[in-house]
Amino acid sequence: MTDRDRPWVMRTYAGHSSAAASNELYRRNLAKGQTGLSVAFDLPTQTGYDPDHALARGEVGKVGVPISHIGDMRALFDGIPLTAMNTSMTINATAMWLLALYQVVAEEQAIAAGEDPDAARHTLAGTTQNDIIKEYLSRGTYVFPPGPSMRLLTDVVTYTVREIPKWNPTNVCSYHLQEAGATPVQEIAFAMSTAIAVLDEVRDSGAVPAEEFGAVVARISFFVNAGVRFVEEMCKMRALVALWDELTQERYGVTDAKQRRFRYGVQVNSLGLTEAQPENNVQRIVLEMLAVTLSKDARARAVQLPAWNEALGLPRPWDQQWSLRIQQVLAYESDLLEYDDLFAGSPVVEAKVAELVAGAKEEMARIAEMGGAVAAVESGYMKSALVASHARRRGRIEAGEDIIVGVNKFETTEPNPLTADLTTAIQAVDHDVEVKAAEAVQAWRAARDADPAKKERAAAALARLKEDAAGTGSLMPATLECARAEVTTGEWAGALREVFGEFRAPTGVSGSVGVAEAGDELMAVRASVADLEKELGEKLRVLVGKPGLDGHSNGAEQIAVRARDAGFEVIYQGIRLTPEQIVAAAVAEDVHLVGVSILSGSHMELVPEILSGLRDAGAGDIPVVVGGIIPESDAVKLTDQGVAAVFTPKDFGLNEIMARFVEIIRASTSVPA
Repeated sequence: MTDRDRPWVMRTYAGHSSAAASNELYRRNLAKGQTGLSVAFDLPTQTGYDPDHALARGEVGKVGVPISHIGDMRALFDGIPLTAMNTSMTINATAMWLLALYQVVAEEQAIAAGEDPDAARHTLAGTTQNDIIKEYLSRGTYVFPPGPSMRLLTDVVTYTVREIPKWNPTNVCSYHLQEAGATPVQEIAFAMSTAIAVLDEVRDSGAVPAEEFGAVVARISFFVNAGVRFVEEMCKMRALVALWDELTQERYGVTDAKQRRFRYGVQVNSLGLTEAQPENNVQRIVLEMLAVTLSKDARARAVQLPAWNEALGLPRPWDQQWSLRIQQVLAYESDLLEYDDLFAGSPVVEAKVAELVAGAKEEMARIAEMGGAVAAVESGYMKSALVASHARRRGRIEAGEDIIVGVNKFETTEPNPLTADLTTAIQAVDHDVEVKAAEAVQAWRAARDADPAKKERAAAALARLKEDAAGTGSLMPATLECARAEVTTGEWAGALREVFGEFRAPTGVSGSVGVAEAGDELMAVRASVADLEKELGEKLRVLVGKPGLDGHSNGAEQIAVRARDAGFEVIYQGIRLTPEQIVAAAVAEDVHLVGVSILSGSHMELVPEILSGLRDAGAGDIPVVVGGIIPESDAVKLTDQGVAAVFTPKDFGLNEIMARFVEIIRASTSVPA
């Protein structure tokens, strides 16, 4: 029989509600043949807040599992031996903290089993995403300014190289860049520029001797997106392989080919999953997976697939099982793993790869001239480039140049039995998850502080953390002591906030180019905006707000850019605003409409607060519209509470949305059509 390659690590991105509920889900998935874990943390955990913090309102347990302290981490991996596991953790600003908790739990498991904790630590395998640069560009879970953030990142790198040598300390992540609008060339160039920034920082710190630097390069991994244009995406992977090999050899002098290997995991594209005819998402997922598995020379080391219903809400265990089975059928039933690379020597593939490499090198040179990736983030260049690319993509979809089956073509459909009952087609998070988590963290702190020795140890650990942060040494030892001293996530991040401060990244909206040439639809909207402005005697002002901790701002940015193109004056202050801040801005700017964007599932908590805040401020006549991943039943509830309109991913026509804005403002100001 023909020898077969080993399959890639198969994961499902999962976590919700609580550590105990997520632990149960992990065990079920592992029993079904999943070969690695991929932990999704909730937004308070990702941004360094405890569940009882005001900014955690509505966000606890929604998009991942809340981990507030060492007790939660113990519960998350109860009965799962970490030394036998390959665990990926999607965590960035608080990556050092979550890695410390993970390490301490692994050591505790070893001690309980009568084994050497140091040996257990050296055995740990997995990944912390820990790519803070892309957080400023796309996903928005940054906390600190770029300088301190890069310090945290490099401290993790230098620590793991020696203490957890099988761990990938950073997963340079181009996945979210594609979702934010990046072209393949931008995705390659921005990811490579980020990797250069990280490696230069580690090299220049002097923490790793030059002769050991190859070991650092060998542990840098990548997390890549694969879209439905699977031939181009496969060529993109081959281009990344070629560029990484060249870069690590020429810039960093790594002579060992094994250390120069491009190692990447992938989650295939969630951006392309549609709410309309969601059954089509299954074949999209399969095509996207082929992009990262067909080519042996550029095959992913780990794959996780979204579920068919992610555009509708949180997938159920059955939906995740379906995605796992897709991987297993390809790996075990097909003959894919029996052959050498299928595309070696293909002139079509070689030409496309060369084109992507040349384009990426040109873009990388442009970023280098600016001073590197960090400088290109701080200047707003990279963010503006992504917003502009995304706007062009949206324009092509609206014009019908890019066909999305079931959305802008072939829209006629039979009733879908999978979504006949939407309340059972997605996973629902228990309504009391947040209350329970807040009470639990309060009880944890109270029990700790009731013991004088524990209280003193926690206070000393936090004091040491702040002292080390004010200096120049590694923050990993103090962070490990915080984990052992039962410090909470909010306390750890709060201590660093006191020293480092916080940061608000450029939005990219003001510097982006929207629609290059306005078509008839947009011109008609501009005319209606101008007509209403003339009748009212003032400029139409729209506030686009992102309440809560949801940092996925792509949709909000596109609404802001198109509203500006349509002739509105747009007020957009970026992500992570409280309802009170949105209300204050709406009143201060005397806006005619407030548009709220939420994708994390916190709409039923945050939107009513905005509505009541406007009423309390005497501005209840300002209409509020909401956009995001919002189930139909919730949309009805929001409308009943006074929301003027609810837009979901099926409402892809931005010009149509702008026309609705005009209608809503006209109705609210009692100006007849």
